[in-house]
Amino acid sequence: MKRSLIILLSSTLWLGYTAKAQVLTSLQEVGTPELAQKREALKESVMTSYLGIKNSLVKSDSLGAVKFATELIANLNQFKFKKLSLEKMNEATTTRKEMIELAQSIAATKSINKQRSEMDKLSVKMWSVIERFKPEKTSLYKQVCPMTGTTWISDDIAIQNPYYPKNMLTCGEVKASI
Repeated sequence: MKRSLIILLSSTLWLGYTAKAQVLTSLQEVGTPELAQKREALKESVMTSYLGIKNSLVKSDSLGAVKFATELIANLNQFKFKKLSLEKMNEATTTRKEMIELAQSIAATKSINKQRSEMDKLSVKMWSVIERFKPEKTSLYKQVCPMTGTTWISDDIAIQNPYYPKNMLTCGEVKASI
């Protein structure tokens, strides 16, 4: 009886430990409070740049989109993925490279229509690795325009469609949140 109880308690503690280990904070990713603070600041910079592009497109501000896309490129170039298996690391690194190329396309043009086209692709890529870029105390929403299927990420649950702000500013729905 005593031995069974010890085994049961050991199993329970082990299961509790593995469940907590699956959710990584910045501190768990890098190990020290100083590095965690820097990592969290970089995550915030990545998301601020992305959201800046989105908000510029809502306002039809192509120059603002260029500015924030340039910032996003710099932030993504600094970002290193942590605590991933080799396979996941390769996938995430490839996705980051593709995101940089899409941001470069946005930064390279003043055509708002071209920027919007690239933003849709960037948003899909960003959402696929969003758990790595999401700042700890921020809620993010995957939003989709049901008429076109275009996707974007917002830090506000209220819909502001960056693809059709003049005619369909509030056209969209929240498909997921993190």
